Amino acid sequence: MRRYLVATVGCGTLIAGCAIAGAVILGHLVAGVITDPATRNLAHWRTELAILAALWLFRALIQWLQGRLGQRGASAVIADLGGRVLRTVTALPPGERNLQRDDAATVVTSGLDGLRPYFTAYLPALFLAAILTPATVIVIAVNDIQSAAIVLVALPLIPIFMVLIGLATAERSAAALEAMTTLQARLLDLIAGIPTLRALGRADGPAERIATLGAAHRRSAMATLRIAFLSALVLELIATLGVALVAVSIGLRLVFGEMSLAAGLTVLLLAPDVFWPLRRVGVEFHAAQNGKAASDKAFALIEQNPEPPAGTRTVSAAGAEIVLDGLSVAGRDGLSPHQLSGRVLPGEVTVLTGANGAGKTTTLLAIAGLLTPTNGRVTVDGVDVDELDRPAWWRQLAWLAQRPAIIPGTVADNLTLFGPLTDTQSACDAAGFTEVLNTLPDGMDTVLGRGGVGLSLGQRQRLGLARALGSPAPVLLLDEPTSHLDEATEHTVLQAIRNRAAGGATVIVVAHRDSVVRIADHVIAVEADQYARI
Repeated sequence: MRRYLVATVGCGTLIAGCAIAGAVILGHLVAGVITDPATRNLAHWRTELAILAALWLFRALIQWLQGRLGQRGASAVIADLGGRVLRTVTALPPGERNLQRDDAATVVTSGLDGLRPYFTAYLPALFLAAILTPATVIVIAVNDIQSAAIVLVALPLIPIFMVLIGLATAERSAAALEAMTTLQARLLDLIAGIPTLRALGRADGPAERIATLGAAHRRSAMATLRIAFLSALVLELIATLGVALVAVSIGLRLVFGEMSLAAGLTVLLLAPDVFWPLRRVGVEFHAAQNGKAASDKAFALIEQNPEPPAGTRTVSAAGAEIVLDGLSVAGRDGLSPHQLSGRVLPGEVTVLTGANGAGKTTTLLAIAGLLTPTNGRVTVDGVDVDELDRPAWWRQLAWLAQRPAIIPGTVADNLTLFGPLTDTQSACDAAGFTEVLNTLPDGMDTVLGRGGVGLSLGQRQRLGLARALGSPAPVLLLDEPTSHLDEATEHTVLQAIRNRAAGGATVIVVAHRDSVVRIADHVIAVEADQYARI
């Protein structure tokens, strides 16, 4: 944003110069027309009128340029902050990420948009106040020292009241952002759970709670508006009284012949420009507070959750041994897994078994480098996963989550989401997905909705399996690969998994079913310790 701010300061300087020059020329022009009847013709003032028109036109162009630069700078800052929040929060372990999800969603989707008035209106007004107000006071003092004294007495009242009102506004804006975060989180959870609520006949149950949250947010917003209107009234009153005092003083002295008409008109034209920038700062301050509160929240998320240092080492996963050495990961209920040790050999199917919540999926996340162990470590060919270059390591993995990731797009786009497949047809046959393709209206070109809308739960599982089994990656991480599959399809998938291991791949499977455990070359029991001190 720095270069945009420098340009904004330059624009503010030119605007101030145009305003002062225009007031001086206009004051002398009007005074001349009034005091000298011989000059009351257009030809006499042609040069002054041309300069005045040029100044007004130039000022309008500079104000347009300032607004354009402010918009571009605001867009750049919002995109950068939003990207940093997303990168930081999505890099967190799943448990911590879920805790930060609601705050991050509110900040990124709507909160940071409030920064636009801050950069497009508030900062330009602030810089203009810092440039135009002192310059105007100096020009007024050159023409009439008494008017300058009146202005200097009235001027400090505006910043004082701005500070007092701003303190209250900041608290209200933070409260409004908190209310919006709570309301949005509740709405997102409600939308996600609508199918379950409808199935249980409770779709109307949360309506009262949502209405209560909406009313709380409305009260918070109205309280902020009341403060904004009150502050606008105070600032306008002070500015109006200041200009009125200057006008009365000039009028009386003009009556008694104590000052020239040209000087009096020049001061009268400049007096509003002394107060106008500060009034604009006060008005735009309220519009910018919501964005400022959101940016403070964004920086808090970034600073509280620093991105982990990126490793630089690389290994070839093909034929490499993966070792779990005393692996423990802290969760909400203790350590899961707890002191997990074992060896995962290439060319074998290694199955992780254990009770729900024991940490089997967490173990896969640790192997993938998606979280940092609390104790112990995971090594690949003797190199700690935390020291690996993550993108290079991830390119050697084929990942199948319990709920396969499916994006809006065609089936073909989703099959190659993590990279091209070795043999698409063979992968679809091995996962039983060919039967699904035959039932789709456009086959591979069938468009899927968000989260896989258009496919059943089992069909989504087959798509994810086809993507994993067809990947050329030497390491396969499969989390409950046969869930939601019928017996015949499960047999086909398990045979395909055995074939990948026989071909030299390192296959790690999380399983509860005995049929999956039976194909294992090696079984590692995963246990948790719910009473461990974290």
